[in-house]
Amino acid sequence: MSGTDPNDDLVPISVRLGEVVPPEDPEDWTRPLTWVAALGMLASPIIALAWFAVSPPADAARALPATYLVAMGLTAGASATGATQIGAARAGTATLGAGLFGALVVIVIGAVTAGERQIGSASPTLAHAFAASAGGVIGAAIGALMAATVARLGSRTLRLLPALVVGVAGAVFVVGQLL
Repeated sequence: MSGTDPNDDLVPISVRLGEVVPPEDPEDWTRPLTWVAALGMLASPIIALAWFAVSPPADAARALPATYLVAMGLTAGASATGATQIGAARAGTATLGAGLFGALVVIVIGAVTAGERQIGSASPTLAHAFAASAGGVIGAAIGALMAATVARLGSRTLRLLPALVVGVAGAVFVVGQLL
């Protein structure tokens, strides 16, 4: 490789060997930030699963408080995941990526827990899952922009709060427009 010294310890082993090798130390699940990121991505799916298992929606005429809760949980979890990252690109992509992952899982949960299949319209469970996911993804996208903006702040709390506030506001607005 041009420009790299093979004896330099700062160069990753995969670059020194010229091929991709498994990491020497896989992700350590004992670190708190790993759990924050994992729970951030799974917060909204856990809320949706509990809602659809205990008391699924009967109709899709209007947004229910739980619809807003799932959307806000998706945005809050994505914002928490993004706040674990340092750097604008990492914070923004982590926030948006966590939001997209959470939304996909919420929609899958909505489809799986929909007791009936309907022709011409979606089941209420799937309709609420879609509205919450769409609102949550829009909120996560807004939060990702804010996370990238405040990524240089030293405190994780200061990085989380602005993305959380603007993201949740966007999610609530979108859910209100959809149902």
